[in-house]
Amino acid sequence: MANTAENRTVLQASMDVFRTHGMTRIFGNPGSNELPFLVGLGEDFDFVLGLHEQVVMGMAEGYSRATGQPVLVNLHAASGTGNAMGALTNARYAHVPLVLLAGQQIRRTVGQQAMLANVDAATLTRPLTKYSHEPLAAADVPRTLSEAILEATTHPQGPVYVSVPMDDWEEEALPDDGLLTSRSVTTSGALTPALRDELVAALDGAAHPALVVGPQVDVASVGDRAVYEAVIALAERTDATVYVAPSPPRGPFPTTHPNFGGVMVPGIDSVRRQLSGHDTVFVLGAPVFRYHRWEPGDYLDAGTQVWHLTQDPSEATRAPFGRAVVAEVGAAVTDLAAGVKDRGTRRPARELPAARTSEEGMTGTEILEVLNQHVTPDVVYVNETTTLDLDYLERIAIDQPGKYHFPASGGLGFGLPAAVGMSLGLPEATVVATVGDGSANYGLSALYTAAQRGTRTVFVIVNNSGYGALAGFAERMGVPDVPGITLGEIDFVSLAAGYGVPASRTDTREEFEAAYQRALAAEGPVLIDARIV
Repeated sequence: MANTAENRTVLQASMDVFRTHGMTRIFGNPGSNELPFLVGLGEDFDFVLGLHEQVVMGMAEGYSRATGQPVLVNLHAASGTGNAMGALTNARYAHVPLVLLAGQQIRRTVGQQAMLANVDAATLTRPLTKYSHEPLAAADVPRTLSEAILEATTHPQGPVYVSVPMDDWEEEALPDDGLLTSRSVTTSGALTPALRDELVAALDGAAHPALVVGPQVDVASVGDRAVYEAVIALAERTDATVYVAPSPPRGPFPTTHPNFGGVMVPGIDSVRRQLSGHDTVFVLGAPVFRYHRWEPGDYLDAGTQVWHLTQDPSEATRAPFGRAVVAEVGAAVTDLAAGVKDRGTRRPARELPAARTSEEGMTGTEILEVLNQHVTPDVVYVNETTTLDLDYLERIAIDQPGKYHFPASGGLGFGLPAAVGMSLGLPEATVVATVGDGSANYGLSALYTAAQRGTRTVFVIVNNSGYGALAGFAERMGVPDVPGITLGEIDFVSLAAGYGVPASRTDTREEFEAAYQRALAAEGPVLIDARIV
């Protein structure tokens, strides 16, 4: 739930983070950049002065070794940090969890290389620290400090470094910074009995649970069908709605299942609204969360509890909310599915939504509907239509692991080359690649290899004569007249023929369906230039 406290400063929110982790004793040697931080410390903080940074570091390391706890070290900018780096080598190789907090010049003057500015601060200690960062905005300072502490204390432990401009401390904190004080990261290769019982109890005690599944689940499922079935069993026994994490690189849950809730829209407010009504959310094998659209707002509705199960320690430490467990995801999901109580509730069959139609021509969802009407067990989908990414999994019946692939980072040029590579790796499959006309231009020469190798690949260019996703973003941002997002007429049929791939153009659903059926029956690669409105 959000912290509703108003008019809190970044410094006050940061002090709460330090208090949460018991880090109220600070070892340091102050400089001018650090004064705004030090003057605002609460009375419960104890500043231990050392007369040289080498001594400061040594005392902090000794204190951490004695207590077994992370320790906060306050250093001056580049010069003070440099003085400390000799002793930093000891902490690095002894795996001592020290959090080095260095002051920085006024944010707007750093690029001018003002006196005592720490130029490119994050790189200064990087060879000797697990994590090194200077937040890009004052509002991200408390979350960065939370991440730094969790990085320092997550195995393998070690020192971390954060540089904070001196004027950041008095900026207003985010209301959601209150969620940082309930963050924790537990590392467990396999779930211990106690941890397993705690997670099972959280699921059993939830009134309206949700699961958010991601790529680590899918990777485990491809290698072990039992993991895929365990996720299904976990959803059914707890009667949880299952969402696929934003920008799913694969399909980690059957889209035909009654509990499937669709793909999460990658915006802060959109995720909050999708999870609204769920009192307990388990994020399995995915980050919390990979936002894309800028939608300012609270992360969660009040009372929503988030558990995060991941194999990636950095995913666990950087999340702005939730209790994280670092563990082998496939085994953990299997344990949870076996441990939860079966509520005996089963949902009715899920119906796929009907395609949107237009009097002006064929729509993208009509293409998806045609694909779904002609699905066969040997079809594997590669999707790089960013205008249809949220529709795709909701409209295509995919009930096997490893049957759907999407570019995880959103960088263009994935679809055509990945489809060819997948065809070479799965010669018994028919790989169907839906690729936007904008994306296609980044990887078009992959058609050459498809022709030379005679791959069983159907390339569907979903052609709206522009960068449709960018146009959608421009509209939402209120900047509709952006140059460079209209492509005009590109003759993909001729381009494909030049590379040796048979191709045709379709303008209606009927034409596309006929062309797609011919492509499925072909022995080699085929391209369809599918024009949509």
